[in-house]
Amino acid sequence: MSLHRILLVEDDADMAAMLAAYLQRHGLHVTCADSRASALAALASGRVDLILLDVSLGADDGVAICAEIRRAMDVPIIMVSALSADHQRMAGYEVGADDYIAKPFNPDLALARIRAVLRRAGRAPSLSHRRRDGVMRFGGWRYDARHDEVTAPGGWQVSLSARETALLRVFLANPLVPLTRDEIAAVMDDGDSPAGAASGGRAIDMLVTRLRQKTDPALIRTERGTGYVWTAEVARDAP
Repeated sequence: MSLHRILLVEDDADMAAMLAAYLQRHGLHVTCADSRASALAALASGRVDLILLDVSLGADDGVAICAEIRRAMDVPIIMVSALSADHQRMAGYEVGADDYIAKPFNPDLALARIRAVLRRAGRAPSLSHRRRDGVMRFGGWRYDARHDEVTAPGGWQVSLSARETALLRVFLANPLVPLTRDEIAAVMDDGDSPAGAASGGRAIDMLVTRLRQKTDPALIRTERGTGYVWTAEVARDAP
């Protein structure tokens, strides 16, 4: 099983280093950011399973950042703040935060909260982390999520069905991460399509085959005993 990937957004360098080291010792992969810009860049660069987001980030407002991220994706967010009054907590919850930790806190508490939110969320938020806008580039290819347009390295557009496009988005959200057929199916059957449209390993296999035929077979590797891996790094154009 791959490590859960945590994005720690904290502008206190000492606090960030201490907490990141602690979480990594306990089996989590941690990426640090210290501002809105660096947090959005980290989200654009690859899969994130959970965000630990400080409310006060210098000139940036953590609550506003939480609202911005929540409008774009469903990744779980835990707010962290020295401000612990009920109305301040509610501000975070109202914009989509999943939990709230008041400073100062014991790292054991942060770890317990992170694990609890990850258990509730499962893999689905990470797998369905896919913005509906922006442009992603991979192996010479280009995917414009605003218009669901796929462009080959030679410059011609490739026509994908809605299901093939949905599968592509799942892979682009999770490059280099082994995904089981059940995980892919759980996200594909997310209410956007008729019940059962992607259910079952055989249906996923057929969908992967069609996507390979329309793009580049080397982009999707079969992982024996697991499922599939998207083999290309994915870069997102800056918003």
